[in-house]
Amino acid sequence: MDKKLLDILVCPVCKGKLVHDRKAAELICPVDRLAFPIRDGIPVMLEEEARRLPADEEVDA
Repeated sequence: MDKKLLDILVCPVCKGKLVHDRKAAELICPVDRLAFPIRDGIPVMLEEEARRLPADEEVDA
């Protein structure tokens, strides 16, 4: 992921900052506990495509 792109992307739900999980290829919103997938280097910023994080999954904010 390009650093400049990461700096301007925000959660489409709450407009909060996202955390890049390189290993899982996801952008994570710790507030809404949503993980947006990155497919072929392109972040998919649709709420319906996001994975809900279980309560026991830790998020590095």
